[in-house]
Amino acid sequence: MSAPITTVAGVAVDTRHWIGGRRVASTDTFTDVSPIDGSTLGEIARGTATEAAAAVAAAKAAFPGWAATSRAERARILHAVADGVEKRLEELAVVETADNGALLRSHRRGVMPRVAHNFRFFADWLLGLDHEDFETRGHTNHVSWDPAGPCVLITPWNAPLMLATWKVAPALAAGDTVVLKPAEWSPLTASLLADIAAEAGLPAGVLNVVQGYGSEIGDALTSHPDVRRISFTGSVPTAKRIAASAAANLTPLSLELGGKSPLLVFADADLDLAVDLAVEQYDNAGQVCLAGTRLLVEETVAEEFTRRFVEKAGRLRQGDPRDEATDIGPNIHPRQLEKIDGFVQRAIAAGARAVIGGHREDGQYYAPTLLTDVSQDSEIVQEEVFGPVLTLQTFDGEDEAIRLANDTRFGLAATVAGVPGSAIGQQFGEGKGP
Repeated sequence: MSAPITTVAGVAVDTRHWIGGRRVASTDTFTDVSPIDGSTLGEIARGTATEAAAAVAAAKAAFPGWAATSRAERARILHAVADGVEKRLEELAVVETADNGALLRSHRRGVMPRVAHNFRFFADWLLGLDHEDFETRGHTNHVSWDPAGPCVLITPWNAPLMLATWKVAPALAAGDTVVLKPAEWSPLTASLLADIAAEAGLPAGVLNVVQGYGSEIGDALTSHPDVRRISFTGSVPTAKRIAASAAANLTPLSLELGGKSPLLVFADADLDLAVDLAVEQYDNAGQVCLAGTRLLVEETVAEEFTRRFVEKAGRLRQGDPRDEATDIGPNIHPRQLEKIDGFVQRAIAAGARAVIGGHREDGQYYAPTLLTDVSQDSEIVQEEVFGPVLTLQTFDGEDEAIRLANDTRFGLAATVAGVPGSAIGQQFGEGKGP
C-alpha cells in the first residue's frame, strides 16, 4: 500500500478519503500527475461503492445535529473555515498550481482569497436570512428555511477548490451535510479543505471528501437513496449519466455544463479594450466555462481588430505557471490535449484558417489559437473545446450579431463591446467599451 501522505511543493497532503471525521484508505489507488512537467504528485485513494456508502452514511448520521445547530454557530464555524483558508493560502495556492497547472499568481491573488470569501459570504448571508411573520385574512404566515439532508457535490478540475466551495459553503450554511467528490485529475486541495474544516470545528461527518473515478464511486453516490441533493459541474455527457442515476430516487439536482459564449465587438467599440478582453479569454489555458471563445466582430473593423489581436496575443508568454512572467500554463491532462487538438485539426481540415497557433507545444501545452473562415454550423463554433482556442466570425449589423450570438445550444455568458444607442446598448448600458 502506498504512503498515506504525499508532499507537494513542500506541503504535506493526505491522499486518503475523509469520512466521518477520520482518514480512510482504499484497497486501490490512482496516480495524480502534474500537468506542468508530468511528475507524479501522489497515489490517491481510489474509492468504490464501499467508500461511497460509508460517506453517505456518515453524512446522514451527522445531519440531524448539524441541521439543529443554530445559524449563529454554523456561521461562526464557516468564518473559522475562511480563517483557516487564509492562514494556509500559500499552501493551497502552490498545491493547486502543481495539481491543475493554473497560474500561481492567480491562485495567490484571486482564486484562494475567493475561496475564503465564499465561506464568509454564505456565513453572513445565513445570519441575514430572516423574514417577519405576516397576516393574511386572519392567518399568520411564517417563513422558515429547512435543510434538505446529505448532498453529493461533484466538482471539476479547472478551478478545483474555488468551484468546490461554491457548492460546499452554501450547503453547509443551509444546514445540509456534504459528500464532496473532486475531479480525479485535481483532487489535492479538497483533501486540504477537509483538514481545514476539521481544525475549524466542523463536526465529524458534516463534510466528507471521497476520491476516485466517476464510474467507480460517482455512480454509487448519485444513485444512493439517502442522498437528498446532487450538484454537478462538468460536461454534458457526464451530466446525462448523473441525471439518469438520480432519476431512480427522484433526487433533485443542479447542473452547470459549460458554455460557448460570444464576445461581440461592434464598430464603435474601444478596439484596444475589446482586444484586451478577447486575449484574456486564453486565461487558464482556455479552461474556463465562462470564456468568450466565439469572437463576433463587425465587418468594418474586423481587419483592424484582428491585426491588434494578433499583435497582443503574440506577446503572451506560455510556460511554467509558477513563473510570475507566465501568462498561459499547461492544459490539464494528455486526454484533454488530444481533445483540443482534435477539434482544431478537424476545423482546419474543413477549411478553417489558423491565424495564430493551431498546434501543440512541448509537454501538455497548446499554442494559443485563433481560427477564422469557420461556418456557424461547424463543430468548432458549436461545441465547447475547453482549451486556448478562439474562433472569429464577422457580422453586418445588430440583427446578424444577435442571431449568431444566440445560435448555439449553450448559454451561460456573453460580452458586448460598443453599440451605444442601440437596443443592445440600452440593455447593457450606454457608452463605449465592454
